[in-house]
Amino acid sequence: MIIGTAGHIDHGKTALVKALTGVDADRLAEEKARGITIDLGFAYRHLPGAPEHAISGFVDVPGHERFVHTMLAGAGGIDFALIVVAADDGVMPQTREHVAILDLLGLSLGAVALTKCDLAGEARRAEVGAEVAALLAETGLAGAPVFPVSAVTGEGIDALRGHLAGQERAARPRPGQGRARLLVDRCFTLRGAGTVVTGTVVSGAFATGERVAVSPSGLTARIRSIHAQNTPAERGEAGQRCALNLAGEGVAREAIARGDVVLDPALLAPSDRIDATLRVLASEPRPVGTWFPARLHTGAAEVGARVVPLGDPIGPGGAGLAQLVLDRPVAGFVGDRYILRDVSARRTLGGGVFLDLRAPARKRRTEARRALLAAAAPRDPGAALAGLLATGELVAPDAFARDRALSDAELAAAVAAPGAEWFGGLLAAPGGVARLRAAIGAELAAWHEANPELHGMPRERLRLALTPRPPKEPFLDHLRAEAAAGRLVLDGAFLRLPGHVARLTEADEEIYARVAGGLGGAARFRPPRVRDFAGELGLDEAEIRRVMKLCARAGRVDEIAKDHFFLRATTAEMADFVRSLSAAAPEGWFTAAAFRDRMENGRKVAIQILDFFDRQGLTLRRGDLRRINPHRADLYARAGSDGGESSPVGRPDFKSGWGGETVPGGFDSHSPSPDP
Repeated sequence: MIIGTAGHIDHGKTALVKALTGVDADRLAEEKARGITIDLGFAYRHLPGAPEHAISGFVDVPGHERFVHTMLAGAGGIDFALIVVAADDGVMPQTREHVAILDLLGLSLGAVALTKCDLAGEARRAEVGAEVAALLAETGLAGAPVFPVSAVTGEGIDALRGHLAGQERAARPRPGQGRARLLVDRCFTLRGAGTVVTGTVVSGAFATGERVAVSPSGLTARIRSIHAQNTPAERGEAGQRCALNLAGEGVAREAIARGDVVLDPALLAPSDRIDATLRVLASEPRPVGTWFPARLHTGAAEVGARVVPLGDPIGPGGAGLAQLVLDRPVAGFVGDRYILRDVSARRTLGGGVFLDLRAPARKRRTEARRALLAAAAPRDPGAALAGLLATGELVAPDAFARDRALSDAELAAAVAAPGAEWFGGLLAAPGGVARLRAAIGAELAAWHEANPELHGMPRERLRLALTPRPPKEPFLDHLRAEAAAGRLVLDGAFLRLPGHVARLTEADEEIYARVAGGLGGAARFRPPRVRDFAGELGLDEAEIRRVMKLCARAGRVDEIAKDHFFLRATTAEMADFVRSLSAAAPEGWFTAAAFRDRMENGRKVAIQILDFFDRQGLTLRRGDLRRINPHRADLYARAGSDGGESSPVGRPDFKSGWGGETVPGGFDSHSPSPDP
């Protein structure tokens, strides 16, 4: 069990810890010279009456108002609050602030040490005890027992020590199944050992020899040795204060700071925009409105933040949802608690719980968004997942588990609870896949009815029209499966129902038939232009242009340059030339001259064709060099070729960024690789 002190400056916190453990937690020369605690202090002891192998850890925090940020760094990992109030002074400003912080952190286990009782009579003790009880009455620590003590005479020390031992016996261990996380509060170098970090393990367990990462920096390391509760150990488990001796490239005292988190590499995904609950203290003088500046504390980290309420401004004593926009990323997790203080570090404003680490910058105040956050609120992963799926949302299981630090077993249990269905690599509510399939069919049918002359609907436009909106890669996986089942036809970046055929009028079909004969054959790489067809066939140039543009929208031809149309099969053949040239060229870059020679065509037409492929996104250009864009390599691929899919129809779809990564995680995105 980790016991943390709290209270006003000079109320005897450090002296009390020394009386309980025999350890002076003030380790800095300046602390001893000034007689006040400046930094976090630590002490360890097996308390008489506690379980045989249980070693209690004490975190001694500063009480001065200038060091509340340091107190917060130590309070994030404690299990039991020891509130220290001097009998001669009574409740003071930092007593109130520390109690408010403990309440915002959700602590419900604690006791009150009424110190310096050698300086107060029975009446004064009773008066201060009543004052403390009133202070705690509206918090999670209401009813905490009060122990009159004196570090000078030893009065009450044994009774308090016995109570703490009883709490150690009754303490429920922190969940050990999750992935490992340690909140770093110190980093230093030991001669002969190297870099050491200390902190509280808040989930999972660490073992010697394991690879870990440091978030948010992404530094990787190996654990050389572990001290758990100040004792050499092979493992450090949730609920213990541990010192990890780290080794690896770049691992140094300067590279790791208070507020970092040492964790399982699979959890490395820091956040700088977080949606959360927010409770504003009644002592705050004004409401928290949009873009409210503050200092955010979570774990041992401190970072500047802007607060954006997801509704009306949150007034003193009120609560609501808010988005936290941070100055830099932090290693936060869903369910973590945080504290907000004003930018001058003079008072605590409020705090709450993280709900979504991948919050959107746009449409953050919609009712749908608020419903998602309400669904994500339960601490139980199975209940949270069931709630999210019930809103109709598609959930990426890897991101869901990563943002909650769940182990594989915990994720499997959470997925089994709501009976979820798989949509590509995502989870959907029972019946959700069938509803999405019906929505896709309805959207395509409506599109074909409104645009009978078009070959198909842009797949990105279809994705954006769906609710919920699936991420791109799982959506494409689903479309491929649907195409394989014969429920739709996937034509590159476009989709159509199996029975749909683009229709032209009889007159337009007749004009196209006369023009199409001149687009193929040996001259297919340099076909005539519209004006050439008009003179040769005796047709109106504007009519030919209109029909060819309709055919381009229907996917029969491509307008490579103005009034210069190529058959779709010819475009696919030229795209194969580009793929083969890129595959054979050093690092994939080939010249326009190489493409010209491969086509046995003129340079001007070759450049126009390559410019067309640049616009479509099939190729990337660097000066006179080009290469295949790996995210668009399937464009214009013919059946059986290496590209896999056929080409897009009509206007280019590359502006959608299809194939690129979306914001990782959250409720509507897929998970990135854990590799930093």
